[in-house]
Amino acid sequence: MGVVNVTPDSFSDGGRWFSPEAAVAHGLQLLDQGADILDVGGESTRPGADRPIQEEELDRVIPVIRALSRAGARISVDTMRASVAAHAVEAGASIVNDVSGGLADPEMAQVVASAGVPYVVMHWRGHSDSMQDRTSYGDVVADVCSALSERVVDLCAGGVRRDQIILDPGFGFAKLAGHNWSLMAHLGELQSLGFPVLIGTSRKVFLGRLGVPPGGEPRSPAQRDAATAATTVLAGLAGVWGVRVHDVVSSVDALRVVSAVEAAR
Repeated sequence: MGVVNVTPDSFSDGGRWFSPEAAVAHGLQLLDQGADILDVGGESTRPGADRPIQEEELDRVIPVIRALSRAGARISVDTMRASVAAHAVEAGASIVNDVSGGLADPEMAQVVASAGVPYVVMHWRGHSDSMQDRTSYGDVVADVCSALSERVVDLCAGGVRRDQIILDPGFGFAKLAGHNWSLMAHLGELQSLGFPVLIGTSRKVFLGRLGVPPGGEPRSPAQRDAATAATTVLAGLAGVWGVRVHDVVSSVDALRVVSAVEAAR
């Protein structure tokens, strides 16, 4: 899953693909590089980010989704708003990726149920302006698995089918570095919930702190692609459904290595 950020304030690219023309060109490039899905989002979810109003989010993503869909791309819309999800599906999106797992907008379950599309349900504890104040866990793996299981129950009660659901443990969302590493080390427990799993570690700050002395500045997002590819290898070995990445080339190569090793067993 290649990331297409149509935002002016993304942590990873700082608005490089903000214009519709640039976003579409970037999406087509990611397809050429081997992306199976393009994840188009118009709201930055970096810690501390402000939310755009609904109309602005629609203006950002709908033209890009429409153009990329017409070009033959399989599109995921990255949104927490039910209305944006509904318009995106009409424009050609075939997956809804909701980092709030339906908690930010109570109408999301109905929209997804009606559309019948795959629905990525992420572990979430609050919006970007407050999520890093909610990083207290007993056992992060057990707590995340329990919270995701509760979301599944609630969403299915709202009409979403179990076979639509894809789970995401929410790396970096209301989690400290140790929490992220624990989740990475226990992907099997996430898999045991019985749903496809999407992993989104790409360029996140816990990767940027690897090898950096305590108190030092983490490496820049663009310098985190090798570490991201390493997490892609671990995800591939665990058999996850997908990885959401900014640099498609390195993760495609990483998965080719996993595939070659598995074929040789």
